[in-house]
Amino acid sequence: MRTRLLATLAAALVACATTGCSAQAVPARETSMRSNAEVAPGGVLLTGAGATFPSILYEEWFRRYHAEHPKTAVAYDAVGSGEGVRRFIGVNVKDEERVDFGASDAAMTDEELARVPAGAALVPVTAGSVAIAYNLPDVSDNLRLSRQAYVGIFLGQIKNWNDPAIVNANPGVKLPNLTIATVVRQESSGTTFALTKHLDAISDMWRARYSPATVINWSGNAMRAVGNEGVAGRIKQSTGSIGYVGYEFARRAGLTIARLENGAGKFVTPTAATSSAALEGVDLPENMRFYVSDPASEQAYPIVTLTWILLYRHYADSQKAAEIGRVFRWCLTDGQQQAAALGYVPLPSSIVSRSIALLDRLQSGG
Repeated sequence: MRTRLLATLAAALVACATTGCSAQAVPARETSMRSNAEVAPGGVLLTGAGATFPSILYEEWFRRYHAEHPKTAVAYDAVGSGEGVRRFIGVNVKDEERVDFGASDAAMTDEELARVPAGAALVPVTAGSVAIAYNLPDVSDNLRLSRQAYVGIFLGQIKNWNDPAIVNANPGVKLPNLTIATVVRQESSGTTFALTKHLDAISDMWRARYSPATVINWSGNAMRAVGNEGVAGRIKQSTGSIGYVGYEFARRAGLTIARLENGAGKFVTPTAATSSAALEGVDLPENMRFYVSDPASEQAYPIVTLTWILLYRHYADSQKAAEIGRVFRWCLTDGQQQAAALGYVPLPSSIVSRSIALLDRLQSGG
């Protein structure tokens, strides 16, 4: 399945590079372990689906957990936050789409939570940054984008790479007289929500025209792609393009990443340190929905998001309920060590303790 999807992605990218297609969707690889997750006799298979943003980390977590606990396998489909929420709610889904847990970078709304008969809990398990990556072969990775510039680009108001809003922040950098082509997500996406939540926080014009959302009717000549991997692939193949993508996908694809102006007027790149700075002093509310829409720290990268695992409060299968608790407790403790190495942000201890407390209540049927 993975080989077939990769071949489809490659073919689509080649076609776009040679024919100049500008707004068609590029398919992404669906990270799935359903087909190769093997369970030992007497073991348990847990299935989940949702966000592509944390999927690189989830795949590593579940692989390591299975190696340490052969009787437990976790199959995760990276189909996007919106689709993950749909499958988790479980209304009008096919039998093969039913899941034991969901995953989303946009916390479920009260309306969505009310549609889950078994009750739902939102459990933060990691965090990450949304990179603004671009393809300008003769421009280094030190390109600075002011708030005015990157808001204007995604509003479709700044249309050329040598626009004064970009030039003025980059003295000495020769920017081409080249049309900007934005690369955006086609499907319902938590990465889109993280970006637009930030844009909504810093721009009155964005707030008046759009709002924080998982799907946006993008203006201009936006090129649409599916999944973070699809966006990264389109940027890599399209000279003059710029788009938003999970940092770990941008890094893995070797993309050039912009330095963004934060709330303190500093231009910063997404790193473990700058992304962790955005989470300093986070105080989660009881429902665990918290967004760092515009971090206050001078060291903070401006677009950082938590990402949540969606769990049922009541599971009919007691073995699955217990094992889900064990798996995600491991992710929140031992598993945090893999986060930074893969481009994610280890959670502060204050968030970890709150998440583990939620798991304990789930296991006890609370």
